[in-house]
Amino acid sequence: MAQSVTLNIPALNKSITVPTGLFINNEFVPSIDSTERIQAVNPATEEVICSVVSASPMDIDAAVAAARQAFRTTWGKNVTGFERSRLINKLADLIESHAQELAELESLNNGKPVRIARDFDIGDSVQCLRYYAGWADKILGQSIEVDNKTKLAFTRHDPIGVCGQIIPWNYPINMWAWKVAPALAVGCTIVMKPSELCPLTALKLSELIKEAGFPPGVVNTVPSYGPVGGAALAAHPEVDKVAFTGSTITGRKIMEAAAKSNLKKISLELGGKSPHLVFSSADLDQAANWAALGICYNTGQDCTAGSRVYVQDDIYDKFVELLVTKVKKQVIGDGFDDASGGGPVVSKVQYDKVWSYIESGKQEGAKAILGGVKRVGKGYYVDPTIFTEIRPDMKIVKEEVRRLWLSRAESDSDNFFRSLARYCLLEDSKQSKKP
Repeated sequence: MAQSVTLNIPALNKSITVPTGLFINNEFVPSIDSTERIQAVNPATEEVICSVVSASPMDIDAAVAAARQAFRTTWGKNVTGFERSRLINKLADLIESHAQELAELESLNNGKPVRIARDFDIGDSVQCLRYYAGWADKILGQSIEVDNKTKLAFTRHDPIGVCGQIIPWNYPINMWAWKVAPALAVGCTIVMKPSELCPLTALKLSELIKEAGFPPGVVNTVPSYGPVGGAALAAHPEVDKVAFTGSTITGRKIMEAAAKSNLKKISLELGGKSPHLVFSSADLDQAANWAALGICYNTGQDCTAGSRVYVQDDIYDKFVELLVTKVKKQVIGDGFDDASGGGPVVSKVQYDKVWSYIESGKQEGAKAILGGVKRVGKGYYVDPTIFTEIRPDMKIVKEEVRRLWLSRAESDSDNFFRSLARYCLLEDSKQSKKP
């Protein structure tokens, strides 16, 4: 059995034990053929927390084989919906009882505030598991009216099989639950590849999978680098479906690998560049609240972050003033400080990427009216940054980066607004119904 590591949390004067091996067949094991490790880093201090085993393609084969065996013998069609529901509810109970420890581990590896990880991410994850547990024994087919003298026609829903699940670093626990819950509810087995940037909570959750009583092989966790483990899952002939959340570039690669291997089914949740549209009929104070939340929540690391705001001319100055006031109240700090509403960005790579966009905005002529100045000291902290005087051709307007800023342009054209619509802030119901 691969060893665990004890992590100290000085801010709380406590420690957390975390497994560091691959979770295959309900055991934490070393790699079959590789000595490569993944370094888990604390983004608040830039220090290495610990290292975990990095799965090789042979390890992915072993995890898929374990999932396939479980699907054929102890899960899939071999267990009732009532039993699946019981186990998923048990898992939800365990996560709920370990919420504080999981939140602390999430903050340590991801940087987000403990209270947000505990009260929102984990709270939502528990609800998600319980929701799908409720569906597990209610999966129904249909009988279909045909020529009843000669034939009987009916449908039934069967589990697809082994699911490869690849999750990102911005919501490690949330994404784990969103992927795992529906797959378990219908009887699928899972090979989970967490982000190499934030693998620790997925490994801790794997302990709870075993404690809940799931049979060996039903859920397997294989931390690995995307081009290694992720690529192996996407192209594996024994994987029946891949669910992926992450970048559009990687999503295209997964789609191609799925097509070239066994034409496996895929679910892709990719990036975006979502604008807020603020009309003069809106409650401006509320609009500013929502726009600030839309970009500041989760330190801006969100595929649905409202990273652009377009405001009608006649309310532009007033709205910008309100928005700056709201965003200034956001505290970006240590995740173990209850005053923090956001933490550091997740990694040095992400930190450098964010700053490259900020510098690009300045060079292309946008005006930073808030933020845009680097902090001194340790930690991948980036303060909220708001740009005005932007143009449609600017890089910060066109490209997604999961970070804190709002790009603004003035417009009074309803048609222009509606061509961009994602989050529409107004009060006039007639205006909202315009084509």
